[in-house]
Amino acid sequence: MNIKIKNKYINIPIIQGAMAIGMSNKSLVAAVANRAGIGTLSMVNPGYAQEDFMKNPFEANKRAFIEDLKFAREKSNGRGLILTNLMHVVERFNEYLEFLNSTDVDGVVVGAGLPLELPKYISEEKIIGPIVSSERALKIIMKKWVKYKRKPDLIILEGPKAGGHLGFKREDLKINILDELKKIIKLSEEIPVFVGGGFGSPQAMKKALKMGASGVQIGTGFLFTEESGMPKSTKEKLLKEINNGNLKNVILESPVGLLARGIENKLVKRMKSEKIPPKRCISCIKTCKRKDTNYCISEALINAVKGDIDNGLFFAGTDIENIEKVRSVDDYIDWLLEEK
Repeated sequence: MNIKIKNKYINIPIIQGAMAIGMSNKSLVAAVANRAGIGTLSMVNPGYAQEDFMKNPFEANKRAFIEDLKFAREKSNGRGLILTNLMHVVERFNEYLEFLNSTDVDGVVVGAGLPLELPKYISEEKIIGPIVSSERALKIIMKKWVKYKRKPDLIILEGPKAGGHLGFKREDLKINILDELKKIIKLSEEIPVFVGGGFGSPQAMKKALKMGASGVQIGTGFLFTEESGMPKSTKEKLLKEINNGNLKNVILESPVGLLARGIENKLVKRMKSEKIPPKRCISCIKTCKRKDTNYCISEALINAVKGDIDNGLFFAGTDIENIEKVRSVDDYIDWLLEEK
C-alpha cells in the first residue's frame, strides 16, 4: 500500500497522534516512522525536562524539539514521515511556526483552533494540514487558504472518542463521526483524509478505510506501547485499574477552553470541586484564564509523563477500554494490519 502525501509516500495507513507532554516521544515517533507510517512529535512543551524550561520555555522547547527530531530521523532509517503537531492556542504560535519551518521536519499539523494563516509561515516544500472536527471547520480553513494558493496536503478528522482536547460542544459529543467523514471526503476531493477517535483496532480501521478514508490517526493505542514516554509501570497500573473498573474514561474541562477526554483519576475528581493553583505559571496557553483556572494543565501533564497517577493528567480516548496489555510498536502495528 502506497499513500501519497504531497510528494512523499507512506506504506501503512496510520498516523500516530501527537500526545503531550512527552508522551509521543522521540522513540515512539521513530518506531512508527520506521514502519513507513507517520510519526508525530508534539510541539507542546517538548522541553519540559530541559534545565532552563521554567525560566525560558520557548528556547527550551526549540532545543528539545531539534534533539528529538534528529533522533527520530536517525532511528527511522529514512522511512515514513515525521510531522509535528502545534496547538493553535499556544502562546507565541506564529514564532513557533517560523521555527518549525526552519527545521527539516516533514510537515506541520494544527489543531485546537482554526489555523487560518498556517500557509503564511510554512513553506510549500513542507506538508501542512488541519485537524478538524467538522466539514464546516474545514470549509472555513480551505476558503481562507485560497489567498495563499494552498490546499491542505492532508486532513485529520478527529471525533469525540479521541483522547485529549476535542473540538466539540458537550451537546455534540454523540455525533456520528463516520457521517462527518463522508462529507469531509467529498469536500477534500483528492486530499488524503485520516480519521481519529476510536479507530485503534483492526476492525475500526478497516471500517474507516472501506468508507474512503486514506487512513486513521491513533493516539491511545500508541500511548500504551513500550516506546511511548509514559513509564511502563504506570501504563500497566492504569490498564489494570481501567480493566478492573476502578478508573473511567470521561469528558473533562481543560484550561485551554475546550472539552477533553481522559482518565478520571484523583486529580480529575479534585478539580471538579476545588482550585489547584499552579506552582509557577509559564504562560503557555493563550486561552488559559490564569487567575481563574482550577488547575495548571502543563503541571498536570508533566506529572503524568513522570508517572504520578494521582496528580497527573492522563489524556486517553475510548480505545483504552479495549487495551489489555502493553506491547511494542511493531506488535501493535502488526495487530492493526492483520487480515481477518
